[in-house]
Amino acid sequence: MTINIDLNLLPLFAAVAEESNFRAAADRLGVTRSAVSQGMRRLEDGLGVTLVTRTTRSVRLTEAGERLYATLSQPMADIGDALEGLAGEERPRGMLKLAVTSIAEEVLSGPFLVSFAEAHPEVTLDVTVTDEEFDIVAAGFDAGVRLGEVIEMDMIAVPVTGDQREAAVATPGYIAAHGAPAHPRDLVRHRCIGWRRATNVAPHRWEFVENGVAFDVAVDPYVTTNDLWLMLRMALSGGGITFATSDTFRPYLERGELVSLLEDFLPPFPGFFLYYPQRRNLAPKLRALVDHTRNWR
Repeated sequence: MTINIDLNLLPLFAAVAEESNFRAAADRLGVTRSAVSQGMRRLEDGLGVTLVTRTTRSVRLTEAGERLYATLSQPMADIGDALEGLAGEERPRGMLKLAVTSIAEEVLSGPFLVSFAEAHPEVTLDVTVTDEEFDIVAAGFDAGVRLGEVIEMDMIAVPVTGDQREAAVATPGYIAAHGAPAHPRDLVRHRCIGWRRATNVAPHRWEFVENGVAFDVAVDPYVTTNDLWLMLRMALSGGGITFATSDTFRPYLERGELVSLLEDFLPPFPGFFLYYPQRRNLAPKLRALVDHTRNWR
């Protein structure tokens, strides 16, 4: 495959790679930030691949960008071969790094990722399950999965699920011994098993709606953890009432091992989304995941 790009754009690309910042690269080259941005776009459009991932917060090299940068110290013939290799890359392959919230049951239950891996055997998945809030681009991830309400506005978001609901649950045995709360305010008199996403933040406040007005309850849990499955196992052992998305509890509710509480105060809300930066020249591996997500529901 023969490519036709302006090789004068390669020093611009190298500056962006080394500075990890369009403004710093522009200052180094003595041009405007707009010139750097437009030059990168011309280079990427000429190759048909994304070389850098950028958001309003950060810039980092993609896998293709790292391969190109590694070749820039080689003879010009080798650089030409590398450019042609990038331009001709159409098969999904390489490492695909995902950051997935621990409550995204649809993604973490198995079939979603297994079916993707089977369809794309040249893609290696690296999945980090985390509830920390951070810039996925700066941290080196290709995409993430979170609830739609917490995704940054400059990201592209593709729905993985429909609407979700929170659920407060306990075992029939716990309810027989302690009664069922009739209103969320009654929770303060119950043994509650709570969640926090990180050690440096307060336990999650349980959120409800009454007559269209949202409110939350600080339940003062006697056990707090960042492990969803510990919460579930303690609830199943009769340890009290716990609170998470209903998908987490569905099989246990269907079998009668857990009972759903306070349903009238827990309306649906937007569900989980796959999110990633920008839309132009997606790497084939990420494009494949986006297509898989769109076809999943």
